[in-house]
Amino acid sequence: MPVWQWLLDAVGVLLALVLIYGAGLIVRRRWVSRHGGTFELSCRVRSGRTGRGWLLGLGRYSGETLEWFRYFSLSPRPKLTLERSRLTYVGRRDPEGAEQMSLYPDHVVITCTTPDGQVELAMSPASLMGFQSWLEAGPPGTDWTRPPSR
Repeated sequence: MPVWQWLLDAVGVLLALVLIYGAGLIVRRRWVSRHGGTFELSCRVRSGRTGRGWLLGLGRYSGETLEWFRYFSLSPRPKLTLERSRLTYVGRRDPEGAEQMSLYPDHVVITCTTPDGQVELAMSPASLMGFQSWLEAGPPGTDWTRPPSR
């Protein structure tokens, strides 16, 4: 078989893989969205350099947890799970420098603390209002003045 036919076959296989990956992303996004309302939520995974380390994704409230799914992953499991009882809202700020290009327009950056350290998230102002409401709305009888027993 001539070399050009091998190259054509390789391009065809590569194109098929890209199409399968794209279809997998669409199916996964619809599956994640079916199990509760989702919203655009970016998470900063590396904070070594200013304005860097942001990954785009989807957030979903699932009972007492906030689940974060990466956009370009085929995994059906959340990459990050934050428990309401262990999460404290610290504050918000506007994106600075390179963050403005990394994040969606009009998103704000929020800082939260967990027992494992700080977490930075970026979301729209409307989603932030829902996030703050979710944080404040705990189950009846919850005493927020003492740390959870774990």
